[in-house]
Amino acid sequence: MGRLPERDTRAGATNSRFKWRPSNALIAVIFILIFTIGPYLAFTGHVPFTSYGYQLRATFSNGVNIATNSPVRIAGVDVGRVISTERDGDATTVTFTVEGKGRPVHDDAFAAIRPRIFLEGNFFIDLSPGSPSAPELGSNDTIPVSRTSTWVQIDEVLTALQAPVRADLSHLLESYGTALTHKPTAAEDVGQLPEVHGKSGAEGLNGGLRYGGDAGRYSAQVTNALLGTEPGDLSRLVAGTSRTFAALAQNEEDLKGLISNFEILTGALAAQSANLTTTVHRLAPTLQNFHSSLVSLNQALPPLRAWAIEMTPAVAEFPALIEAGKPWLAQVRPLLSGREAGGTARLLREATPGLAGAAQAGKAVALPQLNRISLCASRVLVPTGNQVINDRFSTGQPNYREFLYTLADFSGWGQNFDGNGPFLRVQPGGGNILVEQKNPNGNLSTDKRDYAHTIAEPLGTQPQLGGRPPKKPDVRCDSNPVPDVNGGLGQVGAASPSRVAGQ
Repeated sequence: MGRLPERDTRAGATNSRFKWRPSNALIAVIFILIFTIGPYLAFTGHVPFTSYGYQLRATFSNGVNIATNSPVRIAGVDVGRVISTERDGDATTVTFTVEGKGRPVHDDAFAAIRPRIFLEGNFFIDLSPGSPSAPELGSNDTIPVSRTSTWVQIDEVLTALQAPVRADLSHLLESYGTALTHKPTAAEDVGQLPEVHGKSGAEGLNGGLRYGGDAGRYSAQVTNALLGTEPGDLSRLVAGTSRTFAALAQNEEDLKGLISNFEILTGALAAQSANLTTTVHRLAPTLQNFHSSLVSLNQALPPLRAWAIEMTPAVAEFPALIEAGKPWLAQVRPLLSGREAGGTARLLREATPGLAGAAQAGKAVALPQLNRISLCASRVLVPTGNQVINDRFSTGQPNYREFLYTLADFSGWGQNFDGNGPFLRVQPGGGNILVEQKNPNGNLSTDKRDYAHTIAEPLGTQPQLGGRPPKKPDVRCDSNPVPDVNGGLGQVGAASPSRVAGQ
């Protein structure tokens, strides 16, 4: 480089200046940079010596020819670019960037390769960022093949439909058409349901549509349940199924045994085809009744839940109860042994037949007599004992209690003879009043009377002594009336004849 003198052509100019000009070498370097770095930036979209930022990897099941720098879109909006692709057999691992407007990308994200042009040619990655409840993927994390999908290309379809496959497909369609239009013979109708006798396959399918409404409704309920309750539940189910099949693939021998056993099971089911047909035929009303049962169960669950909540404190006490019951169990174990309660139970078991026979034999004799005795006690004896004797010595208590009081008094009289109780006070004989009493069975006097002297004049006799009541063995006790202890002979009777001594 250098400066060349330049003359000032303006009028009156007397000085000169130098004008700058780049050298040929500098011009060559600029052209080289423009024709090398420019195309690189245009085709890669990446500035050298800078980081791509947040990157993710996704593994696809086949090698779709997705190019570097292909867009990554979320809901149709570009959020990143493809950095690189790596083939591993039929699988392809694609590394791509995600800008800040496309984040966060969660652990249950889903990636699909889709064509950008209807007739194919260019592809892009359609990224679903996943559910907000799932954790976010870190930079350089990989979306597994279980959560990716690829676009099936026309050449892959044509490759699968080779001549043998097309022939088999044609044969399948012809056989299917024959099955729909074929009228079964009487021999072919043997073992089939009466509803389909003499009907072609198409007619049978049309008849099956009568059940399609209920079946479709129930299938819709099952499909809706498979979606889960939170976003991403179905994708997690698919991922879990993928892990299950991967585990099965790692145990091929066990899987072979499972398939062999399943073949034996299906053979046994085929041998019972008639019973299975009857079972399936009766399945519809069974499911209807089962639905009613489930409705009732659903109505019972809220009270059951409330009961379970109320039982929570009691359940919390169970460990302490069990711990406290261990000593009791230690005592009960020997008690229930053969030498203790076990032996008693054995003796009772041996005595039970005899007791049962005695009870059976006593039904005709003992029970009626016991019933009569009970009626006699409840209708005659108990009401009689509950009456109060109204005399000058009355305590105001039922007479059965006065009888018990008398027994207690007798006990007190007996204590006099050992020096611990009161004296039995009796009125000694004597006085100038002579009393007498008839004694037909006596033999101490010629006139069959007993005589004694008393101090005071007798007031009378209560209750009065009457004759012996008649004995009527043919009359039931409970049919007798309740006697009145205060009437008739229960009143005070005339005093015994008496006279003053010496008269």
